[in-house]
Amino acid sequence: MIQTEYFPLVDENGKVIGKASREECHRGTFWLHPVVHLHVLNSRGELYLQKRAPTKDIQPNKWDTAVGGHVDFGEEIASALRREAFEELGISHFEPVFLLRYKFVSLQEAELVHSHYCVYEGKIIPNPIEITEGKFWKISDIKEKIGSGTFTPNFENEFQMLYAKKLLPL
Repeated sequence: MIQTEYFPLVDENGKVIGKASREECHRGTFWLHPVVHLHVLNSRGELYLQKRAPTKDIQPNKWDTAVGGHVDFGEEIASALRREAFEELGISHFEPVFLLRYKFVSLQEAELVHSHYCVYEGKIIPNPIEITEGKFWKISDIKEKIGSGTFTPNFENEFQMLYAKKLLPL
C-alpha cells in the first residue's frame, strides 16, 4: 500500500497554516506549499543539473535544478534540503548557502521556494528512480538554451533571477 505524502500549507512568510496531500497540492488548488532547491556548483563555475525522469508527475524529461523537493509536513527547511540532496544525488557532506525565498506559481501548483547553493567537488550519484541523467553545464550553454523547452519553467525562472541579481558565485 502506498502511503499518502503530506505537505505543510504555508502563507507567503512561510508560516504553517495547514496541511494537504501531494495530490491535493498538485491538482490545481494552488495551495502554497514549501519546497527546497539546491544549486550545485563546481570550482570551475559550472552548474549541475538533473534531467527529470519520465515518471515524474510534473515536468517529466526536462532538465532542472540539481536538487529540488517538497518539505514534508512537520519537517524543517534545513532537514528537507539535506534529505533531498541525499535522496536525489547521494550528497551528504556539503555546506548550503541560502540565496532567497520566493513564490512560484505554475499551471498546476503554487510553491514557496527556499533556494540555496553549494560548491561541491565530491561524487554525485543520481537516483535512477527520479533522475534520468545529470551533468555539470557551462553557464553559457544554459543561457543559450533558455526558452528552448530544454529546462523546466521553474529552473529557467530561478536561474534568470539568480543570474540577474548576481546571487550565484559564477
